[in-house]
Amino acid sequence: MADVSDPEIVQAYREVRDDKSETNWLLIHYESEKSDKLKLTATGTGGLEDLKERLSDDDAAFAYVRITYANDKESKRNKFVLVIWIGPQCKIMRKAKVSVQAADVKKVLSIFSIDVPAREKDDLEEGPIITRLRKAGGASYDGV
Repeated sequence: MADVSDPEIVQAYREVRDDKSETNWLLIHYESEKSDKLKLTATGTGGLEDLKERLSDDDAAFAYVRITYANDKESKRNKFVLVIWIGPQCKIMRKAKVSVQAADVKKVLSIFSIDVPAREKDDLEEGPIITRLRKAGGASYDGV
């Protein structure tokens, strides 16, 4: 079971969810290699591109991202994505634990449209994620 009790995680989650806040992502990591305690390690305003710079190939982490996109010419939508990052060189035991502990993280970062399991930074390209968000959101008038 993951320990997601760090109050900074909840505070950052509220900031990302707040449309008036410029903060549009948060990142949480394990406190240490052997620990199951998660802590907030970064927040930012630069979206997925900014977030990707903070991910390490030998690490596991969780991120929560607000993505704004236009569904048509008249409207913009904010949708939320949970990223489950397992870098390509992450240790085997950590990989196994992340899969199980994602459920604990989802209890705290609970409101999201889709989750994105990412193994490579290319898995976090905005275009394909927006396509998934449109499909998950129901009505799409662009044939997507």
